[in-house]
Amino acid sequence: MKENTKNTAGFPVNGMFGDFGGRYVPDTLAPVLEEIAVEYDKCCRDSTFQEEYISLLKDYVGRPSALTECRNLTATAGGARIFLKREDLNHTGAHKINNCIGQALLAKRMGKKKIIAETGAGMHGVASATVAALMGMDCDVYMGVVDIARQAPNVLRMKALGAKVVPVSDGQGTLKEAVDAALDVFCRDTSVFYLLGSAVGPHPYPTIVQNFQRIIGDEARAQMIERTGSLPDAVVACVGGGSNAIGIFTAFIEDPDVRLIGVEPSGRGLSYGNHAASLTKGAPGILHGFKSYVLTDEKGEAAEVYSIAAGLDYPSVGPAHAALKESGRAEYICASDSEALDAFKILCRTEGIIPALESAHALAGALRVAAEMGQDKKIIVNLSGRGDKDMETIAKLGLFD
Repeated sequence: MKENTKNTAGFPVNGMFGDFGGRYVPDTLAPVLEEIAVEYDKCCRDSTFQEEYISLLKDYVGRPSALTECRNLTATAGGARIFLKREDLNHTGAHKINNCIGQALLAKRMGKKKIIAETGAGMHGVASATVAALMGMDCDVYMGVVDIARQAPNVLRMKALGAKVVPVSDGQGTLKEAVDAALDVFCRDTSVFYLLGSAVGPHPYPTIVQNFQRIIGDEARAQMIERTGSLPDAVVACVGGGSNAIGIFTAFIEDPDVRLIGVEPSGRGLSYGNHAASLTKGAPGILHGFKSYVLTDEKGEAAEVYSIAAGLDYPSVGPAHAALKESGRAEYICASDSEALDAFKILCRTEGIIPALESAHALAGALRVAAEMGQDKKIIVNLSGRGDKDMETIAKLGLFD
């Protein structure tokens, strides 16, 4: 990935990852974002902040998360050895907590009393509500009405933790509209702190999220070397907005022999409105204050998107992924609903692990790639979350009837 020279915090100059990223926001919001960037830069140079962050990851989140070799799954799939980076074992059940801990500490340092967040699958909402409770802050979570219905267990968890879940009924009532609503509030009330959940949005959010999530890749790299004596041959992760993927990819970007493979949702098929494969079918454009690949309709507006996985149905993707695609450093493939469901079932039945439907997309792609590789090769799949939240969806589909 080609980036311009970085400063202390690791920000690309002007927030650009190659031709992507930046800050396309109203004039009223620009100074607020710049204040966040400045304070984050200070935190990067503050050993006390860093020690508190790492301490919470260890003692509260439960890091390092395990690296599990799936021998039964490997035998079933054939080909390369498959390892899972177990973000599903984190407190709250997904990778989202890594970023939420970091951003909440930043908000607290800035004197903020209230955080707002968006969520699709609900895992970022739960993690935001969790850190708000931990740090004594108010929390509003914006969530599309469609996602509220299909992610009911997480809605209850957010409420139990003291957060207010704000329904968003505009448009498709999913993740894109939740981001719209949260950004609108942020533009009107800059006293709150917007705890953005994915590696998207205007500068400095993509870099902040990437840096707080890179713990995944740093751990996986060290664990694989300790376990096998060498790096993996491929690293695979699902890609919606792209935070879990960029988190694990970052540690391996400078290792050209390690394939980086992102798996997008092709849903019901790669026709309009039936998928959310932004890098596969989109084109460069601007959405939610940043430039990246965007899926659009015939009027040039953000397209209707779909995935069985609520956390993947977003019509764009983080700018770091767009730069990785353009440079050729990462590959982006697709997995359909049916392929993800097959992978979900296989992992349940071979390893006794129930993955999130988002993570099942990564697994589906990895199974395909592993079968094409020799038995001496190794793949790490980022299992970004657990599947408790998806059991109602699975039950309605009769997958195990």
